[in-house]
Amino acid sequence: QVQLVESGGGLVQTGGSLRLSCAASGRTFSRDAMGWFRQTPAKEREFVAAISSRGITISYADSVKGRFTISRDNSKNMVYLQMNSLKPEDTAVYYCAADSDGNFGPSIRTLIQYDYWGQGTQVTVSS
Repeated sequence: QVQLVESGGGLVQTGGSLRLSCAASGRTFSRDAMGWFRQTPAKEREFVAAISSRGITISYADSVKGRFTISRDNSKNMVYLQMNSLKPEDTAVYYCAADSDGNFGPSIRTLIQYDYWGQGTQVTVSS
């Protein structure tokens, strides 16, 4: 059974930091591109960051560039999202996703590119 399980969410004050983790199991993810998305009740799910299969190519949404860092450890089937200088507008449910194509074109920022999704972890940034 393929699973992506996010953890590390929580409540933090403005300017604080959190590190999200995504544990992948059920298949080999080392060839997959991996992404993080987020969603609030008022907005559609949006792209946050993505990383290529070997971690060489990375893409960020403009809203998080310079504050968030995506990384992966293929030996552990893990993907991470380090979030610094958090703002109230970063409040959302954060989802981990896997793209089994492994390609890293412009479509890596789109939901339809991804085959597997986690259940999400809540991040709340208080002002």
